[in-house]
Amino acid sequence: MFYLGLLWEYFKNYAKTRLTYRADFWIEVVSDLAFQAINLIVILIAFRHTPTLGGWTEAEVVFVFGYFMVPYGIFSCFFDLWNFSERYIVKGEMDRVLTRPAHNLFQILLENMYPPGLIGSFVGLVIMAVTAGQMGMTFDWTDLVMLLVLTAGAVMVYFGLYTALTAIGFFTDAPTGILPLMFNLQSYGRYPVTIYNRTMRFVLTWLLPFAFVGVYPASYFLERSGAADLRMALLTPAVGLVFTAIGLVVWNIGVKRYRGAGS
Repeated sequence: MFYLGLLWEYFKNYAKTRLTYRADFWIEVVSDLAFQAINLIVILIAFRHTPTLGGWTEAEVVFVFGYFMVPYGIFSCFFDLWNFSERYIVKGEMDRVLTRPAHNLFQILLENMYPPGLIGSFVGLVIMAVTAGQMGMTFDWTDLVMLLVLTAGAVMVYFGLYTALTAIGFFTDAPTGILPLMFNLQSYGRYPVTIYNRTMRFVLTWLLPFAFVGVYPASYFLERSGAADLRMALLTPAVGLVFTAIGLVVWNIGVKRYRGAGS
């Protein structure tokens, strides 16, 4: 209850500060949606030149793109650590965080909460619904449960990876680190892994498992033929738990190493 209370208080504070400048708030929302719209347009343009992409139709790839937006929107809302090194390590705000009773990572996540990111999740659900209708897909209550389970697993993959990579800031003074590179790599998860070579498929599946935030869990609902697709989709929660554990371990090691802004 203590942490839920903190979440609600931080959300209210965000609303008070951001809605004071409503034009800026909506500009951020529109810019985020415009960025995703450009990515969708790229997919649509690609299918003007080919009927399939790695054995996937246009509707299927757009469905995967819509699913990709759902966990990404949740991640960008609650687990945004983009400016961690510059703000908390270089500028020394980590010292302030460590003097408070709540867990340090939870505080940092709350301080960087970005509720407009959830709008992208709702847009992704709309894209999924539209393309599902085009393909004649039907859903029952079990599919809704699986959507929640697989989305939770995908969010944990995001959280674990970015927490571990962000924790590198405890070991270096670089203000950004390798997060920009990871941000670019995550976009590969919204495309079928069959279009990549064997090395890239291995990286996106087991080393930097961005395939589990898009194409693999989306395959469950598309009912792609073959047991391999279903098996990889069902692995999403397990992969999420493993990488969340790795992320938390690396983070805690980094916090123990931290010696303050003046060190």
